[in-house]
Amino acid sequence: MTAAGTGGRTAIVVKGYPRLSETFIAQEIHGLQERGLQQLIVSLRRPTDPDIHPVHRRITAPVLYLPEYLHDEPWRVFRGFAHARHYRGYQAALHALLRDLRHEPTRNRLRRFGQACVLARELPADVGWLHCHYLHTPASVTRYAALIRGLGWSFSAHAKDIWTTPARELAEKMGSAGWGVTCTAGNLAYLRSLSPRPEAIALIYHGLDLSAFPDPVWRPPRDGLDPHAPVQLLSVGRAVEKKGFDDLLHALARLPPRLHWRWTHIGGGERLTALQRQAESLGLAGRIAWLGPQTHDAVITACLEADLFVLPAKVARSGDRDGLPNVLMEAQATGLACLSTAVSAIPELIDDGVTGRLVASADPAALAAALAALIGDPSERSRLGAAGAERVRRDFRFETGLDRLVQKLFGMEEEAGYSDSEASRRAALLEIIEP
Repeated sequence: MTAAGTGGRTAIVVKGYPRLSETFIAQEIHGLQERGLQQLIVSLRRPTDPDIHPVHRRITAPVLYLPEYLHDEPWRVFRGFAHARHYRGYQAALHALLRDLRHEPTRNRLRRFGQACVLARELPADVGWLHCHYLHTPASVTRYAALIRGLGWSFSAHAKDIWTTPARELAEKMGSAGWGVTCTAGNLAYLRSLSPRPEAIALIYHGLDLSAFPDPVWRPPRDGLDPHAPVQLLSVGRAVEKKGFDDLLHALARLPPRLHWRWTHIGGGERLTALQRQAESLGLAGRIAWLGPQTHDAVITACLEADLFVLPAKVARSGDRDGLPNVLMEAQATGLACLSTAVSAIPELIDDGVTGRLVASADPAALAAALAALIGDPSERSRLGAAGAERVRRDFRFETGLDRLVQKLFGMEEEAGYSDSEASRRAALLEIIEP
């Protein structure tokens, strides 16, 4: 099945593929595949993770890898530039690049334009629409390539891409795109405040594919008083500033000595070594397991074996922050009680004291108090875990959001607001003017 109004495949542009930290993107691509959307995956870089998720093995769409750095494949880049110049939309793309360079005169801009030229040259003729994940670099490449080829494009905006991209740039990209979606109400309000067409931006939660999750399990009533049965704490997330794991280590160091616990961290990240050194300096190393990146199945197993999930998210100094972390929904789907912070869209998922616990961000003392209370109260953990599981399974099902996205991707010309004459004009721009 092809997308309505485009006469061909949809190219899904991502920063890297496959990635262990972006399960939600892989699940979405697979879900679109199951609903009949023909896709080409375009990745700005090659994979670096040591493993892949099972869902990646079920995805049959081919992958086009662009040169991550232009000097890596100079001949391919040269042919991209030479070929792109003969499309009618090249001048429009070049003018967009020059406007961007006035605000950010960096080699990174030229790099994205070079990738876009390669994409414009190598994009198969049956691709009729581009859809990118993230409004920062993937959207830059997608926008330039769409202008060159005269194609329509759309986007899914998530977290860092929204909050670390200048408002001017967000507004220009949203004005160029046919439509876009984002995954939290907070994101939606901010993007609509900047967009020249606010009605073209919609809210679609990522949700969970619950078929991958067993029913919530019974957990032993560990209360932290038995040294042979410590309470099992779990965190999953990259070791980056916005995850707040440095605050969690300080909070763990504040816990009363009488409480027995172990903390397991799953994830890679640039600050992992620094966190391990911090744990050593705080005298916590013997109570922590650093497992590194793991597959989705391993994450689910860890959630089933844990007593309490902790994600102390915060706003990084760069402005980067989480949106609605999928891992919180995944933990709750297993019936695992969650302790997090009132940052970004997390309160859209967790109702403090009802479906989990929330504390102020970047506050190790408050986090320690909540940890101590939950470690010592297995019945409260059980209550919160059951309520969280019920909420996620009722309100955050993957199928609901995916069905809305399918409707948009199978009706793109209508969603973008193009008239029949405009659609014909855009289709005509697919023609290459031979050199």
